[in-house]
Amino acid sequence: MVNMKREFQQALLDKGLERLPNVLIAAAECAPISKTGGLADVVGTLPKSLAALGMDARVITPYHRCVKDKYRDKVEHMFSFSVDLGWRSQYVGIERLVLDGVTIYLVDNEYYFGDKIYRGGQAEGEQYAFFTRAVLDAIPNLGFFPDVLHCNDWHTAMLPMLLRTQYGYYVHGRIKTLLTIHNIAYQGKFGFDFFRDLLRVEDRYFTPEFMEINGCAAFLKAGCVFADRLSTVSPSYADELCTPYYGEGLDGILSARRHQLTGILNGIDKKVFNPYSDPLIPKRYDRGHLKGKQACKESLMLDMGLKAEPGTPIVAMVTRMTDQKGLDLVERVLDELMGSDICFMLLGSGEQRYENFMKEAENRHRGRFCAYIGYNEELSHRVYAGADMLLMPSRFEPCGLSQMIAMRYGTLPIVRETGGLRDSVVPYNQFTGEGTGFSFANYNAHEMKATVERALDIYRNEPENWNRLVRNAMAADFGFDRSAEGYARLYIDLL
Repeated sequence: MVNMKREFQQALLDKGLERLPNVLIAAAECAPISKTGGLADVVGTLPKSLAALGMDARVITPYHRCVKDKYRDKVEHMFSFSVDLGWRSQYVGIERLVLDGVTIYLVDNEYYFGDKIYRGGQAEGEQYAFFTRAVLDAIPNLGFFPDVLHCNDWHTAMLPMLLRTQYGYYVHGRIKTLLTIHNIAYQGKFGFDFFRDLLRVEDRYFTPEFMEINGCAAFLKAGCVFADRLSTVSPSYADELCTPYYGEGLDGILSARRHQLTGILNGIDKKVFNPYSDPLIPKRYDRGHLKGKQACKESLMLDMGLKAEPGTPIVAMVTRMTDQKGLDLVERVLDELMGSDICFMLLGSGEQRYENFMKEAENRHRGRFCAYIGYNEELSHRVYAGADMLLMPSRFEPCGLSQMIAMRYGTLPIVRETGGLRDSVVPYNQFTGEGTGFSFANYNAHEMKATVERALDIYRNEPENWNRLVRNAMAADFGFDRSAEGYARLYIDLL
């Protein structure tokens, strides 16, 4: 309680509470132990930031093979039991890992979590149906009883529903639930028989009022209906979710609950992403001493086979290669952009057609284009430090972290004005000199191209303005402390 901010003390007094709520964060992945994307970064960073506010927040996540391989010697077995899933009785082991002061409960079952984090299709649905049941049955025996169960995305979105419909008469009935939507495009849709057979969901819930969506039933819709509060990862995305274009069929329920839907902009771990202390980049620097950034650029060009002059601007993408990320726009105008005397570097993986396109582009523009297919943590840091611009032309972007990381390293983002990109990047104003990057409004390839060309023009012809923008970007504060305070207020409001 010593660390609790005065505002939270007052919030507790206003509600007649004696302490901050205990929080259990349920998620499919958690950095640094398991990670495929930004969800893991949020789940890994949030409890540390909440602890700084005086709150006891812990994580429960699957004991994936990647976790077992790396952390086996640091894990303590707590207890085991069995759960019924359909006609099968399945083993559940609960292990405990304490990492950076955060307690992480690991749900062990080799059948479900012995290979990929996400198996895809119905197998993935069964993975997380099992996880749902295991979490709920484990809670009374953890030695830590949560006031708030914080669920994340569709993989944990059945927790609020089962908590209310099947566990309300038990000790679980005291638990409040928050569901955070990180990306509404993924909803966990299956036939209703799946939910009936595996989780004993009653037929009366297969209606548009509860779980039904376009003839299927969905994990995420159940969570949107039954969670006590809803949140998402940026204020703009909260507004977008209530529209038919972005809402993916859930805009009706989200519009109806708009007063209970809060947008909290994600943040990044400023200790991990810090050009002044980052051990993964060849030369360290800060906003007052930018020579190190040029050294990072030259090292990146050398190692990745980019043979242009050192002053040639590097446009980079660090991304999942899907339609969401605007790769179709890049595909349409890439060759035109490459005619502008630039280097282009892409780090990422995803849909085969985009991977193939990028490798073909590398062959066409050998020496000025590099496509690294896959993910490499060290290389990502080097790209953020060595590139001049980061392109994020997303069709939709709930929050996005890459643009925040890029700004931290003085790499200016070029983004489409959607979701968290709109909320985090201040477009350059030539009259005031304000700005932390560049943006365009419409999902249009040539509007994107024009914005890239504008950025290139300032880079080449207005070095003083460019350096001012770089320093502005590096001064922007996207630490997770601000995000954690938003979540802390939500937790208190739930009690």
